[in-house]
Amino acid sequence: MIVTVTLNSAVDKTLAVPNFRLGRRHRSVEQTTLPGGKGVNIARALKALGQPVIATGFAGGPTGTRIVEGLTAESVLTDFVRIREESRTNTAVLDPTTGLQTEINERGPRVSEQEVELFRDKLLYLAQGAQVCVFAGSIPNGVEADIYAGLIRELRKRGVSTIVDTDGEPLRLAVRAEPSVVSPNVLEAEELVGHEFNDDDDRIVAVHEMVELGAREAIMTASDGCFAEVIDDGTPQLYRVRLDPLEPVAAVGSGDAFLAGYVAARYTGSPPAECLRFGVACGAESTQHFGAGSVDPREVERLMGEIDVAPLALPAEVS
Repeated sequence: MIVTVTLNSAVDKTLAVPNFRLGRRHRSVEQTTLPGGKGVNIARALKALGQPVIATGFAGGPTGTRIVEGLTAESVLTDFVRIREESRTNTAVLDPTTGLQTEINERGPRVSEQEVELFRDKLLYLAQGAQVCVFAGSIPNGVEADIYAGLIRELRKRGVSTIVDTDGEPLRLAVRAEPSVVSPNVLEAEELVGHEFNDDDDRIVAVHEMVELGAREAIMTASDGCFAEVIDDGTPQLYRVRLDPLEPVAAVGSGDAFLAGYVAARYTGSPPAECLRFGVACGAESTQHFGAGSVDPREVERLMGEIDVAPLALPAEVS
């Protein structure tokens, strides 16, 4: 079983608004409303890819009920902790004439210490039947920044692989807890390692720096694929995985679909390079759908042959 953790779950509304301009009145030409938050999006994609997954986290108020009911309608198993305050609603506006996307994410509810403890107990119970746990997304008000770090340590004791996709202080602390995999995007990785990247050489070095900070493996997603340092046949190996970007319908949640694809392939025992290839294919294919975490497995398989996976030498100072 794969467990996804979404502490700041949401209802995600995506609107297509041609010629979107600030300060003007507009009408959408298309819209979709789905249960959301990064871990929820990952769970949706994992379900589409045929993998056993259960989504957990916090859900509060009528919005929380919509999240749980929406996932149930998609046949995604859930086991959320119900909280007193209302879960958030996020809105994304996509302008199909320019391809530009504007996202407005609510901060979310305040979660009490008692509710946090209930979640810890629930996750440790779920971990008894889990092989992989994915921690993804932001942390709501009232939750300490080290919550992912503490849970990573607890799950490692139980033999559960842990994968982290977050940012800021929660990411920095989580990496120190030695997760199995950390998977930020380029901007999140720059913040984590403390400097900007000027070129691919900088990005390659940064992936290794994330491993040095504590992660066993590190993947940095980019618009055209990813950079990764993974364990292959017992030794560290760097990869650059690339696919010419597709003309997107909507890019919301493409990173979540990437991680779902990577986790799905890893769960089924594929070699590291193929896990990365499958992840990139899923992330790219998801941009062809209007709704985060949506993937078509048949189209993913078609894209697999178009992806270049190049092994790289470790940086000179560490090779």
